[in-house]
This record gives sequence, C-alpha cells and structure tokens, in this order.
Amino acid sequence: MAMMDMECSLKFLTSICMILFLLGSYAAYESVRLVDAREDNEKHYVTLQVDASNATGRPIPETLFGIFFEEINHAGAGGLWAELVSNRGFEAGGQIIPSSIWPWSIIGDESTISVVTDRSSCFERNKIALRMEVLCNSSGCPSEGVGVYNPGYWGMNIEEGKKYKVTLYVRSTGDIDVSVSLTSSNGSLTLASEQIIALASEVSKWTKKEVLLEANGTDDGARLQLTTTKNGSIWLDQVSAMPVDTYKGHGFRNDLFQMMVDLKPRFIRFPGGCYVEGDSLSNAFQWKETVGAWEERAGHYGDVWKYWTDDGLGHFEFFQLAEDLGAAPIWVFNSGISHNDQVETASIMPFVQEALDGIEFARGDANSTWGSVRAAMGHPKPFDLKYVAVGNEDCWQKYTYYKGNYLEFYNAIKKAYPDIKIISNCDGSSQPLDHPADYYDFHVYKLAKELFSMSHKFDKTSRDGPKAFVSEYAVNITDANTGNLLAALGEAGFLLGLEKNSDVVGMVSYAPLFLNTNDRRWIPDAIVFNSSHLYGTPSYWLQQFFTESSGATLLSSTMEGNSSYVEASAISFQSNGSDYIQIKAVNFANVTVELKVKMTGLDSKVSAKKKKVLTSASVMDENSFSNPEMIAPQETILVMPEGNLTFVLPPYSFSSLDLLKES
Repeated sequence: MAMMDMECSLKFLTSICMILFLLGSYAAYESVRLVDAREDNEKHYVTLQVDASNATGRPIPETLFGIFFEEINHAGAGGLWAELVSNRGFEAGGQIIPSSIWPWSIIGDESTISVVTDRSSCFERNKIALRMEVLCNSSGCPSEGVGVYNPGYWGMNIEEGKKYKVTLYVRSTGDIDVSVSLTSSNGSLTLASEQIIALASEVSKWTKKEVLLEANGTDDGARLQLTTTKNGSIWLDQVSAMPVDTYKGHGFRNDLFQMMVDLKPRFIRFPGGCYVEGDSLSNAFQWKETVGAWEERAGHYGDVWKYWTDDGLGHFEFFQLAEDLGAAPIWVFNSGISHNDQVETASIMPFVQEALDGIEFARGDANSTWGSVRAAMGHPKPFDLKYVAVGNEDCWQKYTYYKGNYLEFYNAIKKAYPDIKIISNCDGSSQPLDHPADYYDFHVYKLAKELFSMSHKFDKTSRDGPKAFVSEYAVNITDANTGNLLAALGEAGFLLGLEKNSDVVGMVSYAPLFLNTNDRRWIPDAIVFNSSHLYGTPSYWLQQFFTESSGATLLSSTMEGNSSYVEASAISFQSNGSDYIQIKAVNFANVTVELKVKMTGLDSKVSAKKKKVLTSASVMDENSFSNPEMIAPQETILVMPEGNLTFVLPPYSFSSLDLLKES
C-alpha cells in the first residue's frame, strides 16, 4: 500500500511538472508570438537622400540587364523551341541497332506489326531510320490501323482551330496509305487527320511529305499518330510537327517568347552554361552540328542535364532569337574543357578555329565560307555579334590549361575581330586578372540572407580594368524552394547593389531562365511551364522592376536610419518623351518601413505617378499553375501632397516609385 501511495505521489508530481513545463512553453511561445506581432505593427523610419543633379549622375551601361538561356530543364527542346515531336529522327537510342525508339510507341501487337530501327536513312549525319513491317492477316488490319505514335514532351498542346505542319520522310517497297493524325493522349479521340497516299514508284526512294492539320478540338496532352491498314514495309525518318503559329514563323513558342520580351533584355547569353562544356567533350555543344537543314542535324545527348536534343534550336536559331528580342547576342563556346577532361594548350588550335568559324557564321558576309551557310539558311545580313565568352566556369584549379587556352582564343579573336569583347571565366572582383579581358564572368548562388548582404560586393572592386559580367545569380534551393518571395527579396538587395556599382558591373542575368515542370533538373528558375501553361516565379517579376535601368542615369544616393535590412537606389530615365526619377527599395524584414525621400539638385518639380509593390502574406509563398500571379507586382497611382515624398515599404517587400519631372 505504501509503495502504491509513493507511486501515486510520483505520478502526481510528474503530472504537475508536465503541466508547469507546458505552461512555461506556452508562455514562451506567447512571448515570441507577441514580439513578432509587435514587430509586424512597429514602423521603422529610413531617409534616402538623393542628389538629382546631372553633375553627380553616372550613366548606367546600355547592356546592364539581360537574360541567360541554357538548354537545361528542357528549356529549349520541349519548351521555347516549338517542335512537338520528341526524338524526331530516331537517333536518341544510339547508333547500335536495333535501338530504343523512346518515346515513340507501337500501335498494334506482334501479330499485326513489327517495328525496328536500321541504318538506312538518306541523311549522312543521322543514319538511323524506323522500319514498320505491317503483318495483318487475310482478314485485314484493325479498322483504326497499326503504326506508331509520339507523345511529344509530356504531351502535345493541340488547340482547336490552330494549324500544325507535319513533315516526314518516307520510303516503301509498295503503295502506301498512311494516316497522319493528332489524337487525344490515349488515341481514342481524333483532333485532326490527313492521308499520305502514294504509289510504290513514288516512294521507292526516300521522299519528303508534308501535311497541314487543323485541329477540331483542344488537348494539352495530345499525341501524333502514323498508322496504316496496308500490309508491307514502310520506312520513316525525321518526323516533325510544328505549330504554324510561332513567333514570326521562326519556331519559338509564342507565350514563352513573350515572357522574355517583357523583361526587355539588352543581351542574351547562350547556349550555356554547363551545356557548353559537357561532362565529356564528346557530348559538348558543337555548333557546326546544329546548322543547315534541320533534317540533317545529328542531334546530341546532353550528358550534364541527361537528355537528348535534336538540335532544332541550334547556332543559327540562337542568333535569330537574339535579333527577334532586340538583344545583343553573347555566344559562349567551349574552351577545350569539359567537366571531366581538358585539352592541353599545345593542342587547342582546332578549338580556336572552331570559335573563329562560329564567329564568321554570325558576322561574315554572305560570300564567306561560313557566312554563306548562314545566308543559305535565310539570313544574308550578318548578325550583330559583339561579345563572346571563352568557356563556362573553367577557371578552376583543376582545369590547369584554361588560362593558356584562353590566351590562344583571345589573341586569335582579337586579331581577326578587334572590336569583339571577350569574357574570361576568371574572377576579377577581388584582385586584378593576370591576363587581358574585356569582361570577367561572375557566378553566385547563395542563401537569401547571404545574397542580400552581397549588395556591397563590388563597392571596393577596382574601377580600372575589365568589368564584371554577373551572368548567373540566384538564391539557391535551400531558401528558395521552387521559387518564393524570400528568394526574390534576397536577389533584390544584390541587384540594387549591382545597379549602384554599374561602373564596374557591365552585365547581369539570372539563372536558369526556364523550367519544364516535367524535368526539374535545377530549381529555382524564373519561368515555369508545361505544354500549355506557364507562370513567372517572384524572381521573374523582380527582374521586371529593372527594365528601365539599362541606359538610365544612376543618381547619387545615401541612406540614413536603421537600414541594415533596407537597400535602395535612385535612377533617372526617359519614357515616351517624359523624364522620370525612379526609386527602388527592398525591405528584407518583418517590419513596416516608412521611407522618406529627400531630393536636392532638382531643376524642376516632381510629382508622384505610380508605385509598384512585390509582396505576399508569407515570405515563403510561391506562384503556381493554379495561382500564377499570387505574387506579382501590384501597381497603384500615387496621389501625394506636393513636396511630400514619403512612402511605406510593407514587411518583406520590393517597391518602385516613379516620379515625373515636370517641365
């Protein structure tokens, strides 16, 4: 009994202790919660002193903000490049036959059709073709036919009323009657169909056939089918399906192209990135394999990002893209280095010649060796190439030949094209480079707080020598998840610092630009899409705040007050014949900030015109297909008393304030 009483007492004391612990924890929680609540309601005060006189203003480079396109996350193949067929030439399975035809699949069973690859193609650089042996018995083939289908890149987006051009090469030992159809994902519903009918004499050799399909329905998971009910052998190769409606007919998906246009990029860096290097040199991007007729392009396996590209988006198309965007092309070429191998400087000259030929393709006249290839592709006028980058992230200790290789490229290019600006991979932000360059590449992926704190990274960089090209920056996945407000705000502080240091920072671009949601190789990204829909992440919308910065004038400004979590800048620019002053500010804390702008040096009155704010209920919020603009700039018209330039910066927000200079 005594023992039981003791046990009961212990249990009672334990219970009391647990209750006291929980009460204490609750009190601590309430204390933290109340502190947070006080922080939410507390207002902090910051003053931005701006000298608006022309005497202290400094021109911002015309090229400051641009974009970087890399073939990653199926950004091009299955993305910006509007080709609907994946593995159109049956080359993705390799050169050893029989090979895989994925993602092509067979319609029918073993009793009705046999499908195999062989090396009978008429194209020398891609010899694999598909052979269909139709084996239907005396009672005939199924009424729907047998054959193959291609689902594209996770489904083809087919829209009612729109037209699609299907091109293929075919040969046969007999007459053919092939149905070319766009159908629903399981083939049960036909959205468009046409017949290719030909006598044996007409297709005894490889013959190009084209059909135009107009869709009578919509399906964003559709597929292309090639079927027949006639026995015999049919060979197929280079099967393409392209929407007729692409940007200027140049092959770019309209909605993705428009997302780039809305950033008003002053340059576009391409085609990579690691895509340029390859894990091995044999799989690096080789520009000569990507020009000429699309049917004759070999395609290649990108072994860094682990997928096949047919190279429809090739060297020519990248320059065409830059021209269509009105952006300066920046071509990144291989420096003789991949992730796992490198060419000694003594053997680098073939790579140097490859680069010189690639420049001639872009800039040479229509009678030059490689300029004539460009002209034959429909662009006799040279492209305006003024920037090239020698390699990507190659100036590391393990790449012992980079600097030697770089000098060979530099000397040869400057001799042939003295006006071209050359970008080195070596970082010159902390100490001067030991070799000549016009720009040096700078890449940074950090936590949000770390990147925000790098707003002063270039404050003490030497003002002499080459400028920085910050060609890749982003808050990394640890903080950003798949792209949230926190990431955008961390990047905002960094970008404001780059804008204020634009005397030593010449160009800036986010990375990566695109992500097909079905192939998340790298996150976060600026623009997320599938076959039919897209949205911009907060990092994308942030970039839109800087569209007036390139070519503007940076105004001298200083901050007063508790500004450890606030960064701001001031610029002046012209738009539609009017003069504006723009204040941009990021609030990287969970407090409300009242920003008072004091201006000196004005030669006219200013009036507040509009305010744009990027914020959300939670700093961890993200956009999505179901809510694509949950976090997007909210614009309001400003009405303020004359001379009172005081603005509220909400907690965790980025704001821009446009002030009109009255004449």
